[in-house]
Amino acid sequence: MIQTPRPRVLALALLSATVLLASGCKPPEKKTDDATAAASKDGALAIPGLATEKEQASYMIGMDMARTLEPIKDEVDVKALEKALNTVLSGGKPLMTDEQAQKVRESFAQRLQANEAAKAERQAKDNLAAGEKFLAENAKKPGVVTTASGLQYRVVRKGTGAKPGATDTVRVHYKGQMLDGKTFDSSYDRNEPVVFPLNQVVPGWQEGLQLMPVGSKFQLWIPSKLGYGERGTPGGPIQPNSTLVFDVELLDIVKGDAPAPAPAQ
Repeated sequence: MIQTPRPRVLALALLSATVLLASGCKPPEKKTDDATAAASKDGALAIPGLATEKEQASYMIGMDMARTLEPIKDEVDVKALEKALNTVLSGGKPLMTDEQAQKVRESFAQRLQANEAAKAERQAKDNLAAGEKFLAENAKKPGVVTTASGLQYRVVRKGTGAKPGATDTVRVHYKGQMLDGKTFDSSYDRNEPVVFPLNQVVPGWQEGLQLMPVGSKFQLWIPSKLGYGERGTPGGPIQPNSTLVFDVELLDIVKGDAPAPAPAQ
């Protein structure tokens, strides 16, 4: 199952370009064609519009900075950013003091945090309404069973093995989707089943897996209250109050010492 990542500190996004340059981090390498990979006499790549190594390195830095700032691009005035870069790199006098910059930084961080909180609140409200509407309609479909908790499931294939208990460790294959059909996680894509103690996953999984004999394949519809709730997965793929859809195959109940659950990204 998905492991909830630590929340990202969006308030520091504007500073991360500096960290990127100072730490020497590199973006993921991309394949290039032969023409782009060809080097000129001074060692620069043959890139139209960027003749020298210095131009190419500068453009690369600009790309890294832009990608770092992309999540908050609506908060950035590019002309003011260019002005600051030109002033500082040329040894000029900045328009604000370090003390003023710190105050602006703190105010900016607070604004980003407030914007993020407001966005999450809107998402939570919209997702809750969409989930309730979907589940009400889904409950009427043939083969769909709704439990007392609100979990919905449909038996795709019923196995003949034992059913796991609340504290058992299980091996499963699964695919997780949003209501719009977007896949956010899949052990099938990794071609590797996942092993985890049943009492360490979200309540919807705990209940659903205990209904499944080994060898079964079920489709589960998990309301937000039985999934990741009002928080979702901060910084991850699941928004607050999301209703989730899972295709789950129970392959085995693992006896004895079992490996720790593998995080699914």
